[in-house]
Amino acid sequence: MSTSDSQHSPSSPHDARSLRGLLLLLATIAGVSVANIYYNQPLLDDFRMSFPRSASWIGAVPAVTQLGYAAGMLLLAPLGDRFDRRRLILLQIAAICVALLVAATAPGLGVLIGASLAIGVLATIAQQAVPFAAELAPPAGRGHAVGTVMSGLLLGILLARTASGFIAEYFGWRAVFGASVVALLVLAVVIRMRLPQSKPTSTLPYGKLLVSMWHLIVEHPGLREASLTGAAMFAAFSIFWSVLALLLAGAPFHLGPQAAGLFGIVGAAGALAAPLAGKFSDRRGPRAIISLSIALVAVSFVVFGLSGTSIVGLVVGVIVLDVGVQAAQISNQSRIYALSPHARSRVNTVYMVAYFIGGAAGSAVGAIVWPAFGWIGVSVAGLAFAALAGWNHSRARRDPVAAS
Repeated sequence: MSTSDSQHSPSSPHDARSLRGLLLLLATIAGVSVANIYYNQPLLDDFRMSFPRSASWIGAVPAVTQLGYAAGMLLLAPLGDRFDRRRLILLQIAAICVALLVAATAPGLGVLIGASLAIGVLATIAQQAVPFAAELAPPAGRGHAVGTVMSGLLLGILLARTASGFIAEYFGWRAVFGASVVALLVLAVVIRMRLPQSKPTSTLPYGKLLVSMWHLIVEHPGLREASLTGAAMFAAFSIFWSVLALLLAGAPFHLGPQAAGLFGIVGAAGALAAPLAGKFSDRRGPRAIISLSIALVAVSFVVFGLSGTSIVGLVVGVIVLDVGVQAAQISNQSRIYALSPHARSRVNTVYMVAYFIGGAAGSAVGAIVWPAFGWIGVSVAGLAFAALAGWNHSRARRDPVAAS
């Protein structure tokens, strides 16, 4: 057990209750912060009406937000090993509030794009919350702790579009960013009152801190294996969600984007299953749960392939897909945090950067496969990503280091 583990592990029922409260707070931090990179997606038409002279550049708003998030993961998330995570979270909340206010009052699209880039970089607060949970929890309960926080993160991803659309419909798109500022400021007060300080585990200068991530990749086969498996799973997840709205818009459904947004609420089942997946990972071992998760994702794409004209089939497939992807995510993260307790923020950065690269690859494949081969092609491609995850996961079984 690391120093931080022994410092924070609960040793009494009172401590256990306190830990549950802290995990719920960290889950809220993850969800409220990551939601900021998805608020703008339902607002594109509103942006177009507000800035008609720049209509051709509207798509840059969500694009730079996602790029900013990737950059923030790489450049800011590793700082959790070097500095107190509580302080980093509060500083990032202060900075993102400024960026959100700039977005809310943007006089032109150029300013909105610049603010969106900053919002993406600073929304990586979520990537401080997850390793913080791994630090606070005892080793035997780490999977459950990570699952609890990840459930908050996933709920933020799934429900952000719904909240944004609702607020914009009644109060305008600028109010969406203003509402986020209010939520973050309230959250900052709670953090100041409830969240403990974390103990830095590294004294490396910033440059060496970034370089050390490459050394972690080289030294830990388990990190490489978990990262590729996670990337393949998120690619499968992304190929479905990137094409769903197109499927629903055509025959026989003829449904608008609101219907695709409602599927996000259905997908919240995966978020609710995340803590349970974490418990099973603690009891049965993460590798067994990952194997089951890959099988679930494969089954979901078989269901999708047979449900190109069935809403009920799509709903069933979404639930199975989200449960499988989230269970694998929790188990993978539980594994990697045990590999190098002094570098949890950095191993999380390596894993999450690979994870989002996989997501981008899945979206790109979906954009290619959908017009050429339709829904069956998308389902086969998703199944292929699940097969890649299964191959990578199974080939590491004989490696005692990678299989740990």
